[in-house]
Amino acid sequence: MNKLTLIAINTFGLETVVKRELLALGFEDLKVFNGRVEFQAEADQIPIPNLWLRSADRVLLKMGEFEAKTFEDLFEQTKALPWEEWITREGEFTVTGKSVKSTLGSVRACQSIVKKAVVEKLKEKYQTEVFPETGPKYTIQVSLLQDTASLTIDTTGQGLNRRGYRKQAGEASLKETMAAALVLLSFYKKDRLLIDPMCGSGTILIEAALIARNIAPNLYTSFASEEWPQIHSEAWTQAREAARQAIDRQSELQLFGYDIDPDMVRASKANAKAAGVDKDIHFAQQDVKNLWIDQQYGIVISNPPYGMKIGDFQQINQIYIALNKMFRKKTGWSVYILTGDKKFPDYFKRGKPDRVRKLFNANIEVNYYQYFGERPAA
Repeated sequence: MNKLTLIAINTFGLETVVKRELLALGFEDLKVFNGRVEFQAEADQIPIPNLWLRSADRVLLKMGEFEAKTFEDLFEQTKALPWEEWITREGEFTVTGKSVKSTLGSVRACQSIVKKAVVEKLKEKYQTEVFPETGPKYTIQVSLLQDTASLTIDTTGQGLNRRGYRKQAGEASLKETMAAALVLLSFYKKDRLLIDPMCGSGTILIEAALIARNIAPNLYTSFASEEWPQIHSEAWTQAREAARQAIDRQSELQLFGYDIDPDMVRASKANAKAAGVDKDIHFAQQDVKNLWIDQQYGIVISNPPYGMKIGDFQQINQIYIALNKMFRKKTGWSVYILTGDKKFPDYFKRGKPDRVRKLFNANIEVNYYQYFGERPAA
């Protein structure tokens, strides 16, 4: 089988992070688009990005891309794609879809046309009118953007953000993939002190611990493509064993999380234990307004509450004032704050942000304010 085109899907704004991850994993010929990064791979390499990608949401197999302004175009060109190379005679497949600024605006109709085209192609291949659908599962996605149709098969399944460790989550919790991206966008290294003074369910610190320990974030996840015969079972076994061997079990980490809510502290501890990093993170109940930091150097990464559903403006202002009081003069600290409140820089008086990155958290536009601290002395 020739090289395949895979697509790492990501939250808008994280394309650069996903690209860096893919390069670090050894993939080349990358093409970056809004919300996705395309790359080349062999079939037996499909386990690697699924196990290791921290900031991507899923990995898709690209089947084809073409212009489709009529249902006939969509049917004929979908049928022309090599579905028989992937979907087995017993395979069970569903079709999902979306359409943006396209002539074919009815998503349901497009799904139906694609389903019919794939069935017709499989009938020709397997010389049968009946498919038992008792075998491997396949999810086909038809995506239409400005009359260009992209057809893919999902190799991941439930989503790479569902690591499985978050048994308890707070209101407006940060996705695991977003939390990992915040850490990857910072200056955090495993030998540095990291604090989240409003840690919620602990996701940022847990992801930091997984990064520091070099633990594949989805090492214990099951994937849809594990049942596909085109990917040898040995490829999954070898990829998982290599990931286990890569874990850093020796380093001592300095990770501290605080929250005013005792229930969130308990949730953080339970989630860290489920992720296998509970011994690496110290969680404690503490109001950010009463938190005192005496170290000269360190990193803060936090997603403070924002919006009327979570806290009123007076409470939010008090949080900002506390952060300013705590870190304004601590120039050895790098401070990273994710918030949808564009007034945050008005309260943090150390200076203008060194960088502001626009991101989306659960479809809410947010900014990641980055204040770079002085480097620690060698």
